[in-house]
Amino acid sequence: MKTEQQHRDDIVRFGRMLHQAGLVAATDGNLSVRLADGNVLCTPTLMSKGLMEPEDLVMVDPSGNKVNGLRGVSSEVAMHLLIYRLRPDVGAVVHAHPPTATGYAAAGIALDSALCSEIIVTLGSVPLANYETPGTQELAEVLAPLVAEHDAILMANHGVVTYGADLLTAYMNMETVEHFAKIALVTHLLGKQQPLSDQHVDKLRELRVKYRNHVEVGKGKE
Repeated sequence: MKTEQQHRDDIVRFGRMLHQAGLVAATDGNLSVRLADGNVLCTPTLMSKGLMEPEDLVMVDPSGNKVNGLRGVSSEVAMHLLIYRLRPDVGAVVHAHPPTATGYAAAGIALDSALCSEIIVTLGSVPLANYETPGTQELAEVLAPLVAEHDAILMANHGVVTYGADLLTAYMNMETVEHFAKIALVTHLLGKQQPLSDQHVDKLRELRVKYRNHVEVGKGKE
């Protein structure tokens, strides 16, 4: 089990990776990790994810009250807390504005076409949540019905949120969403899509279940 300091170092490292990969700009986005005691360690408000240091992070309790930290808490921490509440298996959440995927969100198009086998195995599909103002209870309400069955969600006119058992998984899910969005965009530009058949999708979903079970067993042996 990682120490709090190790989690702080991880959040800073993956925040820099998000920034360097162009998945966030300026002070966009936020990352968090659920600690063993139930508190949540998260990035502060109004700070570039490429310029953070471990001591810049803030800690909140499951209700969103600040436990410690010198900086302010992002209003979007409510979205993270919602996901943790609905998904006991989730240990980390990443919110970013990857350009291509956010373009789909701004166009009102979900990334749910069965275009790539790898996407179905890793993410299943990426639904679109209707627009609500960031950091509000209304946003939580439109996300809530989607959280249980998905590990990544597009938020209309806003961005993307991904999550997983740990920060590495949540980050890789974000990379995967943006990669898939680029592939989907190319098919639109070419004027043709060739989705997989329902039969092939069913087989890939079976593989997804086996893949997730294998990952969970592997983590249990760590």
